Amino acid sequence: MTRRFLITGGAGFIGSNYASRLIERGEKVVIYDNLSRTGALRNIEWLRAAYGSDSFALIQNDIRNPDELLKAVEGVDVVVHLAAQVAVTTSVLDPRQDFEINALGTFNVLEAVRLSKSKPIVLYASTNKVYGGMEDVGVVEEEKRYRYLDLPMGVSELQPLDFHSPYGCSKGAGDQYVRDYQRIYGLHTVVLRQSCIYGPRQFGVEDQGWLAWFVIAAVTGKPISIYGDGKQVRDVLYVADLLDAYDLCVDHIDQSSGKIYNIGGGPDNVISIWSEFGPMLENFLGKKLPVRMDYWRPGDQRVFVSDIRKAEQELGWKPKINVQEGLERLFKWVKENQHLF
Repeated sequence: MTRRFLITGGAGFIGSNYASRLIERGEKVVIYDNLSRTGALRNIEWLRAAYGSDSFALIQNDIRNPDELLKAVEGVDVVVHLAAQVAVTTSVLDPRQDFEINALGTFNVLEAVRLSKSKPIVLYASTNKVYGGMEDVGVVEEEKRYRYLDLPMGVSELQPLDFHSPYGCSKGAGDQYVRDYQRIYGLHTVVLRQSCIYGPRQFGVEDQGWLAWFVIAAVTGKPISIYGDGKQVRDVLYVADLLDAYDLCVDHIDQSSGKIYNIGGGPDNVISIWSEFGPMLENFLGKKLPVRMDYWRPGDQRVFVSDIRKAEQELGWKPKINVQEGLERLFKWVKENQHLF
């Protein structure tokens, strides 16, 4: 049965990749996006060139507009809520805008769904930043990376919430609203606390999408700054694996409704941001890369690794594309499309 998907922020990196997947398998797709992000228009043009101008509907509007959202949601089967202000640094400079987009915008999406006749499923792209700096968690420094002292499988969904930064607060507010609308109003909602997602169509910048940004900077000759010592560790997840999780949440909504899942690369897909990734990138490029070392940024975690066992146990999901393969794919895409940057 063909379903109708509304993707807020559908012209972004994750949204355009999911739109492509849905169109390919014959679903109806509506992209709701204000097209303000770098690369958004390029992603729309890519989708039109790949699948035809009538392969999806585009609503150019803002999630801060509740009336337009109400109209957009009607008759939809699934809402994938990706639209967001995504940079911690931007949230510090303009906390009001950050709140209005992330917290109020998510509330607007939920209200539109609650007031609709179709009552679609809602998937919410949350973030591991809801766990804060986790200063009480023991960390060990090794030669090229940090690691957790007592969390070999990473951070589970039971880790206490500790919103840090306006961005952490606004995304965390959305996270809890999405969860509670299932409990209070009976909507089918799922929260996915995502780690570092990377892959093609990602127009990364220094403040967000660091893996893509480093690759883009290396290929195009832009300067690279490393904040901290470069041994900070993240679990990274290739975008196709993330989209598998979205599909499983929708297909098994009786199981996933009202749940929160950590969705990241997990302990098998970790990398330190420069002491390990730097040599890998230099190997791809075939030359050494000059970098500038700078001060640690406030709230920067030495380590974040997701414990992804809940999603595996309940949904049968786990990453399929390892770090080496995923980064090779990203590098190849950037090299082939460097005219876009």
